[in-house]
Amino acid sequence: MIKVGNAPCSWGVLEFELEGETAGYEQFLKELKDTGYEGTELGDWGYMPTDPAKLREELTSREIDLVGAFVPVALCDENAHAEGIEVGIKTAKLMADAGFKDAFIVLADNNGSVPARTKAAGRVTPDLLLPEEGWKNVRAGVESFARQVRDKTGLRTVFHHHCAGYVETPGEIERLLMDTPADALGLVLDMGHYRFGGGYPEAAIKLFWDRIQHIHYKDCSAAVAAASREKGWDYFESVQNGVFCELGKGVVDFEAITQEIRRRNYEGWIVVEQDVLPGMGSPVDCARRNREYLKSLGL
Repeated sequence: MIKVGNAPCSWGVLEFELEGETAGYEQFLKELKDTGYEGTELGDWGYMPTDPAKLREELTSREIDLVGAFVPVALCDENAHAEGIEVGIKTAKLMADAGFKDAFIVLADNNGSVPARTKAAGRVTPDLLLPEEGWKNVRAGVESFARQVRDKTGLRTVFHHHCAGYVETPGEIERLLMDTPADALGLVLDMGHYRFGGGYPEAAIKLFWDRIQHIHYKDCSAAVAAASREKGWDYFESVQNGVFCELGKGVVDFEAITQEIRRRNYEGWIVVEQDVLPGMGSPVDCARRNREYLKSLGL
């Protein structure tokens, strides 16, 4: 059975420092439930309660499941690995101790932290790819992270390819999966990031199916992506201009994708993500329209 959740980023709660006030977790959880979602991701450390009993109470009292937590790490920098693993274990332990033992750690490169990749998000050129030494660090960091999180908390790790990070393009994603063991690392396929990063999610499902353990439904506006290329926007400007639009208003073919994952008997979570930053509109209204769109697909 496919279950549908949403994430704090859809209420403007992101890992970046941005201007404007976002919804507190109580408001977020209420609106999440009111708009028809069954689960959520954790958000940044400290956004929701960090006491396991309190976290469990806040979620279970609203009949909301906890699906996972996003943890970014500067993977090409081996000096950042130990701290990243520490954060991953701490985050996984919180979810496990709160009783959400099927939740994922959603690992990503520390996107938005390398100026050249941030500037070129959605249009990465060969000169911006990591050299071999950088890839060695990424491989080692990802595998060590995933194995230590699993060994110390029992939770699995899925990798989130992400624009403005070093694993953005279809080729980079394929290389990461080829270079890491399937028993340690799964993939979260994010439809919007994959499309903005230059690929077609329908093809990604077929190419990476054996590694996909989690799915994000995120749309991508062709018009905004084109404007980003023409005007040289960086990742943050593209997001602020709505490159990740409401579901069904962009170019991601969710109808075909939904048919394909059903054909393959996918039984995990679909988590909606639409980065609605402060000043961009009403997150709760966007969440409601996104949920209605998914209902039109039978989800």
